[in-house]
Amino acid sequence: MSFSTSGTFRPVILDDIRGAQKMLSGVARMTAMEGSRHLSGLVGAPVHFKCENLQRTGSFKLRGAYVRIAGLSPVEKAAGVVAASAGNHAQGVALASSLLGVRSTVFMPVGAPLPKVAATREYGADVRMQGQVVDETLAAAQEYARETGAVFIHPFDHPDIIAGQGTVGLEILEQCPEVRTIVIGIGGGGLAAGIAVAVKALRPDVKLIGVQAEGAAAYPPSLSAGYPVTIESPSTMADGIKVGRPGDVPFKIIGDLVDEVRTVSEDALSSALLLCLERAKLVVEPAGASPVAALLSDPRAFEGPVVALLSGGNVDPLLMQRILRHGMAAAGRYLSLRLRLTDRPGALAGLLGALTVVDANVLDVGHVRTDPRLGLTEVEVELHLETKGPEHCVEVAAALREAGYTVLG
Repeated sequence: MSFSTSGTFRPVILDDIRGAQKMLSGVARMTAMEGSRHLSGLVGAPVHFKCENLQRTGSFKLRGAYVRIAGLSPVEKAAGVVAASAGNHAQGVALASSLLGVRSTVFMPVGAPLPKVAATREYGADVRMQGQVVDETLAAAQEYARETGAVFIHPFDHPDIIAGQGTVGLEILEQCPEVRTIVIGIGGGGLAAGIAVAVKALRPDVKLIGVQAEGAAAYPPSLSAGYPVTIESPSTMADGIKVGRPGDVPFKIIGDLVDEVRTVSEDALSSALLLCLERAKLVVEPAGASPVAALLSDPRAFEGPVVALLSGGNVDPLLMQRILRHGMAAAGRYLSLRLRLTDRPGALAGLLGALTVVDANVLDVGHVRTDPRLGLTEVEVELHLETKGPEHCVEVAAALREAGYTVLG
């Protein structure tokens, strides 16, 4: 399925993906398709979520990992497999290996979230913590493969991986046959490439839109150059798509079949995650929410019906907490203000009473008395408030000024 007789990779075709779908029967779930009334209103056409965040292991990665490992020879399976990942690929490889009775070793960076490390171990992998960043972890896994003969399972740059991920595309066409646009997050490109092969073979009229985080967008310059380009120090909260260089195998497919690759900001990613949680009641990681971020950023640019692929839901609770705060701030739901008061008993109570009138929820209050810019009887108060949106923020600040308070910012 993977190689030509000369030992080089051959193209992934629809038959490969259909074969992968048969192989995954009873292993990967056909995940739900859920409508989004809120996004449908913004886009002006039906918008559906393909919920791979509800897949076994919490992401689509199980599909490709299982197909890749199942396709190994008996000798290769006996040697075991090795992978490097900070989360989703690690769990996919671990579960796929356990289901197939293959020994797996997974290298994870030292700072990987503890819930992801624990889940990978529970799925049966021998987890080894090595490297401060994923590149160092990847090098360690490849060295282990050379030393032991274990088969290295790449997260995206292999035809079997792409064929497995492409089964998502077959499911989308079955569940939403009227679809006109599919929006997909892109990291290395395995998922987008697989879906592109499946969808364009059966429905060439469907538009495919890839999405990358602005700080980790290797595909736009690579597509412009005509070959994979490495970007230095990719940076984004969306660790699932934080990849510095496109994979060689998916790059050609995406260049040929994906209609457009867009980028989204960190604010858009956090707002999208918040929307999924509040409106759809779905826990989605930042990478999985990137298609929603694209829809929020430019809703009228997408022909409907639209399917937005929620590719994963493995988000560390501490990161989730920070992202939700960021998302609420981006949506104008947080307001930080500094004010000067007379330092006397009851002054703070009066301020809080004024906030009660305008229905602003106080999250935190800080006092500064030692700033040399303050008068002898003055105190500076820093307020962190929860509001109902940008218009309410303006209303709160105006009400405080009308009540006689000096608002500094």
